[in-house]
Amino acid sequence: MSDGKKGFIFALCAYLLWGILPFYLKSVAHIPALEVVAHRIVWSVPIAVVLLWWLGLLGDLRVAFTTSRMLAMAILTASLITVNWGTYVWAIGNNHTVDTALGYYINPLVNVVLGGIFLSERLSKAQMVAIALAACAVILLTVSSGGLPWISLVLAFSFGFYGFFRKTLPIGAIQGFTLEVLILSIPSLGFIAWTLTQNTSHFTNGAPHDTGLLLFAGLATAVPLIFYALGAKLLRYTTIGLMQYIAPTIVFFIAIFVFDEPFSHVQLIAFGLIWSALAIYTWSMVHEARKLRLAPAQAKLA
Repeated sequence: MSDGKKGFIFALCAYLLWGILPFYLKSVAHIPALEVVAHRIVWSVPIAVVLLWWLGLLGDLRVAFTTSRMLAMAILTASLITVNWGTYVWAIGNNHTVDTALGYYINPLVNVVLGGIFLSERLSKAQMVAIALAACAVILLTVSSGGLPWISLVLAFSFGFYGFFRKTLPIGAIQGFTLEVLILSIPSLGFIAWTLTQNTSHFTNGAPHDTGLLLFAGLATAVPLIFYALGAKLLRYTTIGLMQYIAPTIVFFIAIFVFDEPFSHVQLIAFGLIWSALAIYTWSMVHEARKLRLAPAQAKLA
């Protein structure tokens, strides 16, 4: 099997798993979001460490922990992903799944904005139109509800900044994830210990199936991230860019047709604006990638 096909399968598995993650999060909706996030982190550690050991990459962690700049950047990215996870877990448990889908639809456009502001990347006309349409959608939702769609914006910007700073972390994707959960495991273990002393821990004091659900949090967190890391390494950026809409689309349909969340006409218009923005953005991305592929051939002809 070619690297491209392997990468596609890995990435597809990651996005499908992220797409159905709301089913798991609904099953733990009766557990406080902070406790769920803490267990997601703690039980991800052994999976990530064993994988690194199997790949022979544990030495990279020793370098990371002894390099102050790398460690500081990992603390920052770990904090951002914690905000993202916490918001997502809380939103699903409190019937805001539609808002989470909107957040991850907006995220690619947030990445474009961050690149333009912090990396001085020139925005094409198509990208500016896409960003303007997304801004209109946010304004529409703000006016109709009397407040910003904060869940969508927190998810979009926390993941956007996470990806932005993650690019500057000079370490592989799997090593970086392991480093982040190792850092986060310290406060997470402290929080879990506190819930045990307060007799509020669902891991020990909840229903019997709660223990299994919280143990499963590690697999639910680590496996799709590992699949994504493997897929992103083998696929072109354009392909990953097109595939990133799979997860929020699945989440959107789950929210409407399975969780039966309310979906107003105003939300439909807002989503229409976002979908239009993403269509324009995707077209521009594919167009630019095609130009880059054709450039060497055109140079030879010249």
